[in-house]
Amino acid sequence: MSTEPVAAAVEEKQAGGDGTAMSEGSEDENLKLQNARKQIEFYFADSNLPFDKFMWTMHTANEEHWVPIKTVSSFKRMREFVTMGHDWIVKALRTSEELEVDEAGENARRRTEVQPPKGQFERSIYAKGFGEETPDLQKKLEAYFNQYGQTNAVRMRRVDGNKQFKGSVFVEFDDIKTVEAFLNADPKPSWDSAELLIMSKGAYCDMKIKEKGLTGKTAEMRKDSIASRKGFNAFKEMEDEKKGKGKGQKGAKPEIWLEFMGSKIRVQEEDGGSVKTEEVPYIKGATLKFTGCGGDANFTEMKDPLRERFARVPYIQFSKGDDFGLVGFDKELTEDEIEFVKTNLKTVNSNEVQWSIPEGEDEKQFQIDRANFAARSALARSQDRTGGSSR
Repeated sequence: MSTEPVAAAVEEKQAGGDGTAMSEGSEDENLKLQNARKQIEFYFADSNLPFDKFMWTMHTANEEHWVPIKTVSSFKRMREFVTMGHDWIVKALRTSEELEVDEAGENARRRTEVQPPKGQFERSIYAKGFGEETPDLQKKLEAYFNQYGQTNAVRMRRVDGNKQFKGSVFVEFDDIKTVEAFLNADPKPSWDSAELLIMSKGAYCDMKIKEKGLTGKTAEMRKDSIASRKGFNAFKEMEDEKKGKGKGQKGAKPEIWLEFMGSKIRVQEEDGGSVKTEEVPYIKGATLKFTGCGGDANFTEMKDPLRERFARVPYIQFSKGDDFGLVGFDKELTEDEIEFVKTNLKTVNSNEVQWSIPEGEDEKQFQIDRANFAARSALARSQDRTGGSSR
């Protein structure tokens, strides 16, 4: 959930978000105060704060960890409350058991230290069947899942590139019991009278791995990719600093950088060389899939005819025994280049193969796999050098 501030006119008056006045202490006002408090508590929660770069920057801007309330009030999800006025929002925050407000009513902060959230993966579920996106869908989804128990986050899944809603969500519940209650609910959870497809996040990972026929290390990497939080991670940043990897630290090891598909990516030392998933560029249409090879493939025989057309030798991913594989190029292919591959590489392992363009998610994961392979090679070369630059 983005917390980039949006422009909003703050009216210093007590009025309902829809222009209807509410009497102090009324049931409607108390509910609205509660909702405003919960929304701001979410921004500061363990499940969001260390993964939200903007919030974390404000949280660490001073030693006391005070964050300006007016800045938080300007976030998109606070639009319905901001017209109530600053004093009203402060009033809502003063009822919080998780946050405290300074004497002047200008800043807020957590009452406890930030802790790495444990068991997020196990406490998360997948649900599909929510149809088209509407402006108020996020709020409706949160209200829907909160019927089953407290949620820490409801994340709408989107298509990479155009951000179109997939009709599915990942939901992180506060405890395992709520997860079990939701998955075993009777009647089964439904949306607009249609039964939802639901499962644990772990079961979702296993399903996608099975669908794609992944095994071994590739399957493990795919599961880690789905299970891990993408983007900024304050705990990872702090861990890097402790290891002496922080920028500008004296005595830090030279950084290793990888030129990959037109982008420069920093190589991490984890797993013998890896990259951060969110830093890998997605180049649509830079991959071709071959099917029908009969369980074997000779990379040299495949690459030789491709050298005639492509300056950089393509990367081939294939597991012995599979009837398919992927070939990766360093740019989006033109129609002529695709036709060249089909014409000059009609057979693999003496079997006639069919060429196709893989689905978006498959291609993106393949490019992540390619980047990790290149990172391992780059790290190995760097470690073999004696006195040379690792940049």
